[in-house]
Amino acid sequence: MVPAVSGLDLLDRPDIVSRLAVGWADRPLKADVTEGTVFVACSTLCFTKHPLDRALRLIGELEFNKLDVAIDERGPHLKPSEVAADVALAAQRIRIGPSLSPAAFSVEIEAADSEDYRRQLKAICHLARISHVSLITIPAAANTSRADEEVRRLAGLVHLTETEGILLTVETRMGTLTEIPDQAAELCRQVPGLGLTLDPSHYISGPNRGASYDQVYPFVRHVHLRDTGREPGHFQVRVGQGQIEYGRIIAQLARYHYNRLLTVEIYDVPDSPYVMEQEVRKLKYLLESLI
Repeated sequence: MVPAVSGLDLLDRPDIVSRLAVGWADRPLKADVTEGTVFVACSTLCFTKHPLDRALRLIGELEFNKLDVAIDERGPHLKPSEVAADVALAAQRIRIGPSLSPAAFSVEIEAADSEDYRRQLKAICHLARISHVSLITIPAAANTSRADEEVRRLAGLVHLTETEGILLTVETRMGTLTEIPDQAAELCRQVPGLGLTLDPSHYISGPNRGASYDQVYPFVRHVHLRDTGREPGHFQVRVGQGQIEYGRIIAQLARYHYNRLLTVEIYDVPDSPYVMEQEVRKLKYLLESLI
């Protein structure tokens, strides 16, 4: 039996990490045994230095079962315009075998107008349906936008995605209307059916300045995680050296019977001072140990 340790202690105990890897790597993780199963997933953003097929193989080798696919017009992998051009081909590109399957999409669309945006989003919803993906994350409008206009825009997009059987969320992100927790929660109250993808890093290093963001938890439908410090330039730091309280986040999610994904989303930045596979594995084991 593995002795009880805190999340940070785990990082300094390779013996326990090794035992967790053997015993828990393929086990689904339960946040609420009566309501569903939580999986630790991996974002393709962790391996953007590699072609998509190689990134998927790396994620599979790290023993993830679930995948959060970044579909980004400026990204190196799959682009929304490519999905709209050939949904079937896009579906083939994001599957590498039965042991690893897509479970969420993180989408960045660059469109000429609102109609083109909706056309691309609808194609991505079609891709989600045939890939058995139930959730799509998009960014909210810039923080300089009018809230009432964004409510109308998102209400229309929620209607589009719900028609396709897909849940739509907006990410909590600096520079957007969700960068302040109260605003993010109010946006969800104003747009029935809209959820949040919680990325706590933006509440640690953004204008929220590490203050509480408990008010967003009732609306959280997905989670993106890395470690983050409060100092300038420390948006992403080694796992265990930042201010993200993983245990508290998981406890707050459990209060609202959260039964979806916890996605490891460590950005594959140029000239990274650490080996990405090691950091991704470390956060995977840490999250699994806390659930």
